[in-house]
Amino acid sequence: MVRERKFYDLLEVPVDASEADLKKAYRKKALRLHPDKGGDPELFKEVTHAYEILSDPEKRSIYDSRGEAGLSEQGGMGGMDPQDLFSQLFGGGGFFGGGAGGRPSGARKTKDLVHRVNVTLEDLYKGKTTKLALTRNALCSRCNGKGGKDGAVRQCHTCSGRGIKVTLRQMGPMIQQIQSTCDDCSGTGEVINMKDRCTSCKGKKVLPEKKLLEVHIDKGMKGGQTIQFNGESDQAPGAQSGDVVIVIDEKPHDRFKRQENDLIVELEVDLLTALGGGQISIKHLDDRALLVNLTAGEVIKNNDLKVIRGQGMPSQRHHEPGDLFVKFSVIFPESVDLGSIGLLERALPPRKPLEKFPKNVHLEEVELDEPDARSKAHAMQDEPMDEDHEGEPRVQCANQ
Repeated sequence: MVRERKFYDLLEVPVDASEADLKKAYRKKALRLHPDKGGDPELFKEVTHAYEILSDPEKRSIYDSRGEAGLSEQGGMGGMDPQDLFSQLFGGGGFFGGGAGGRPSGARKTKDLVHRVNVTLEDLYKGKTTKLALTRNALCSRCNGKGGKDGAVRQCHTCSGRGIKVTLRQMGPMIQQIQSTCDDCSGTGEVINMKDRCTSCKGKKVLPEKKLLEVHIDKGMKGGQTIQFNGESDQAPGAQSGDVVIVIDEKPHDRFKRQENDLIVELEVDLLTALGGGQISIKHLDDRALLVNLTAGEVIKNNDLKVIRGQGMPSQRHHEPGDLFVKFSVIFPESVDLGSIGLLERALPPRKPLEKFPKNVHLEEVELDEPDARSKAHAMQDEPMDEDHEGEPRVQCANQ
């Protein structure tokens, strides 16, 4: 007969759990509660202590028969450091690598602050430095983050500094453990008399502080990349400050499209220049305009794609430029002067001759007209609609 179930309930296992079941349950809960993952440090210690007792056959036998009181009488309530036991099971120093140079295992860290910055393609082409104003919590300078006079802040006796209280409820043969926020300390784990509170922060230990960060956007950066300011997030007593993370949001450009380090621009060219050559200009992303020579006699066709080497986006690390691709759209005139048609006939290749038909085919002359908008939209569809005249889908019959 098991006298107490507290340690079993902490691990969420039955009283007859095997050694493998205990280990599996502890690994699951410890990973979720570990301080490096933002878990509750005190609850992590309790779960680890429960596993240490139940994984030792001798201590488990004492606990099953006489409870925690029996362990105290036998001197078995002490134990190894929770982090040491965790490291033995998981093989290392915590979730962030551990070892020299890392954050101390178990140290709490405040949340990172994430800000998104809208950046134009011009900014990413040339590089830019901008200033970002933010507000964060900083330790009160008057009380040095203590919340009041020396010794004024004390541990809450109701919850023993955990910030939560545990209530046991008998449900037939079972005992249910219910956790709730401690009302006496509002979940902080500490209490302080009103008269002893810091007059500046009112016992909150932190005050809002405005901070100005200088954000350097390097040439060639891309949307989605981040710029990190270590330790510039909120401050909190007994915790490391998190980071401020700047996320680059690249604005769509009205003329250029970007593909990695290449640029694509769509350019309209008149029919005369497309056929007879000339010059076109492209306003670039900096203070330059590119003057492009089109060789006379080299015809530019509609949707032709050409490339200008070395005029794309700079790479971020070495600032080596990609290429600029130019997609041409040839603009035809609305009409042609009748007197110029003879000149066109001499300059252009001859017309394609009419197709010859058998004598029994009747030739009928017709006139072209402009379609209405609805008919034009229907005719320009990529795929024909598979419907009958009444708008109902056609039924395809399979051959038997």
